[in-house]
Amino acid sequence: MASSVYLETTIVSYLTARPSRDLVQRAHQQLTRRWWRTRRTQFDLYVSLPVVQEAGRGDSLRAQKRLAALKAIPVLDATPEAMRLATALVGVGAMPEQAAMDATHIAIASAHGMDYLLTWNCTHIANAAMRSGIERICRDAGYEPPILCTPEELMED
Repeated sequence: MASSVYLETTIVSYLTARPSRDLVQRAHQQLTRRWWRTRRTQFDLYVSLPVVQEAGRGDSLRAQKRLAALKAIPVLDATPEAMRLATALVGVGAMPEQAAMDATHIAIASAHGMDYLLTWNCTHIANAAMRSGIERICRDAGYEPPILCTPEELMED
């Protein structure tokens, strides 16, 4: 059985975006596209309704591209248990209040037993300084947290 990967919104955004002028962001876009081309078929991919909603916002042409990329990917429910976990992640201080949606992504992935949460959000999700608090809250709630990582970390070379 393949490992499961929850795709956070930044992944589909970087996948479908116009090439950035910012060198770091452009490199992230290229790594995302490479991961999508070479690695995605080795995993069972999932998103959530919040990912679909976020992907559908903004410029209508870009939103169409993001939603098209997500079309065949199963959507996980934001269960009451996941929403309680998201509230705990923010309420206990593992994540700041302004990162409530980021906490929701982590909580949905955790509640559904995802192996990985793939993201380019290194401010509040794939953040080593926050990782131990996030993992502790998830485990205290009875969930094994996914590995929070970027496409670069989930490459196999």
